[in-house]
Amino acid sequence: MNYLNVIVKKYDKVLLGAIIVLCVFGTVMLFSASSIRSLEITNSRTDTLYLQAHLKRLLVGVIFMFFFMMLDYRKLKEWSLHILGGAVGLLVLTLVMSLFQSSSGPTRWLYIGSFSIQTSDIARVSLIIFLAAFIHGKRGNIKDFYNGYLTCILAIGSVTTLILLQPDLSTTAMILIISFVMLFLGGARLQHMMATAGVSFTFLSIVIMNWDYMRRRIDSFINPDTVNPDSLLQIKQSMISLANGGFFGLGLGNSYGKNHFLPTPHTDFIFAIVGEETGLIGTIFILTLFMFIFQRGIHIAKESPDIFGVLLALGISCSFILYAFINVAVVTNLVPTTGLAMPLVSYGGSGVVVHLASLGILLNISQSKRSVQTDSDWRKRIYG
Repeated sequence: MNYLNVIVKKYDKVLLGAIIVLCVFGTVMLFSASSIRSLEITNSRTDTLYLQAHLKRLLVGVIFMFFFMMLDYRKLKEWSLHILGGAVGLLVLTLVMSLFQSSSGPTRWLYIGSFSIQTSDIARVSLIIFLAAFIHGKRGNIKDFYNGYLTCILAIGSVTTLILLQPDLSTTAMILIISFVMLFLGGARLQHMMATAGVSFTFLSIVIMNWDYMRRRIDSFINPDTVNPDSLLQIKQSMISLANGGFFGLGLGNSYGKNHFLPTPHTDFIFAIVGEETGLIGTIFILTLFMFIFQRGIHIAKESPDIFGVLLALGISCSFILYAFINVAVVTNLVPTTGLAMPLVSYGGSGVVVHLASLGILLNISQSKRSVQTDSDWRKRIYG
């Protein structure tokens, strides 16, 4: 216990505390949202089926978080190319294994025995690590298209193309946004980025028009009056659940939406259950918690001793907050349905583990503060 106290003291204790609070709050809400479905699956034997699975994954995630807390983040810079290569290999393996499956739906999971891994989660963090390491090493050439920028685009393109083939448009879009943020902060030319964004948008538009399930999601959002009402059931019920919650909520466990009104309330739409049971106060609390973790991430980036740490912290922080707020935007019908889970709150396997592992990296960066303040503006350090 004394050894653990010594370890924790070196890191951002405030950030660690916020992560623990989010995990506890998320676990409570997941149990409430999934209890009825658990009873159905187990023929009323237990209402903790999903809770037990979530706690196991949470435990694995915490182990990875503490592992990366103790592993010097600078070693990731040395291993960045191998890490990205391994992630690309997993994406390829996922597509290859899908050829032997009879399912015609999305093939986003790699099955290893009784375990499943959503390889796009690993690829997202791996790409963040690679971009941070590459920009750190090539910061003098990142403005040069052929000697710097092109390598980043090839890495981003390889990862996003493989994920798009699963198909997973929402994760592809998220990775593109995170990557462009890192390239911008890393000093890439705005002209190069605008040209790349234009090509990416055109390509994704073509993909959407030629993939039925993607096109249906966009159509149901833009023209809800012209689509099958059944396709709008989930979003309508999520809005009803949020409205039911009012200011103070109905109380934990008292949601009506989870009683077969809101499909899969414990996954992508768990925020609706949060709003119904804890009200506006509960939703503000959880959003404030996400914003606080993001703010601590920005603070850690400012205090990082090297450009790699700055960009790595920014990439992880942006990824975490974007996933949270896009999930909220979906539940409140501000954007089309994406399938992106709320970090550390929604039920999920590899997503919980990967988010906690990436937060472990962020905590490790927090203990490596600059010993000498050579520049008060961290942006100047990025742009060299």
